[in-house]
Amino acid sequence: MSYSFETAVVTGASRGFGRAIAGALLAADADVVGIARGEAELLAVREELGERFIPVVADAADGDVADEVLRTYRPDLLVLNAGVAPRMAPVQEQDWESFSRNWNADTRQVFEWSRAALREPLASGSVVLSMSSGAAIGGSPLSGGYASAKAAIRFLRGYAAGESERAGLGIRFLTLLPWLTPATGMGSAAIAAYAAYQGVTPETFEQGLQPFLTPEQVAKAVLALVTDPGAAAESRLTGAGLEPIG
Repeated sequence: MSYSFETAVVTGASRGFGRAIAGALLAADADVVGIARGEAELLAVREELGERFIPVVADAADGDVADEVLRTYRPDLLVLNAGVAPRMAPVQEQDWESFSRNWNADTRQVFEWSRAALREPLASGSVVLSMSSGAAIGGSPLSGGYASAKAAIRFLRGYAAGESERAGLGIRFLTLLPWLTPATGMGSAAIAAYAAYQGVTPETFEQGLQPFLTPEQVAKAVLALVTDPGAAAESRLTGAGLEPIG
């Protein structure tokens, strides 16, 4: 048995993985509330995807935004994809502001929306999927606190899932860990930084990442996970496919 969704919220919906996920959900007959800070980019997505894409220009890490969107649209699916590009530099060249950048964006938006989902609460059968990263497993020494911020998202998923079960809410919490890919702007920047650090060309560094993960694969994986009630709570995704963790 599979599930379909009436209204989905996608944070970070204006580009990359988020844009692809929004398009896939619309194709699966869900209305999509897309959240991002860039108005022009969001309006471009709406023009491309149609009127069932509802743009909300806001900071996804703002707890008031999470509360208001849940009350207004009553979604049954949250895809928490928003994040910021880390500063690519070794730890001695970071300061605390740059090191903590992803904690204050990526991790905080998962915290705020998970908290809001439990407090509202979302309807039984709803799903909250948070985007972590393969860096949460392998580390990322040139990106400040990025890897640890993404690892914290895995813990938050577990905490929220436990609270949903304890209260009998029936909300599923999932986490997807996509691998590094040159198919996004952030991935390309990370690859360039690591290649320079190792003294190789980006093309040489990319050889170890093939087959490359694409935004379309990420969107397909998200749909597969959220519509399968038996899906693993945590899954990693490479260009070779989806694999449960644990």
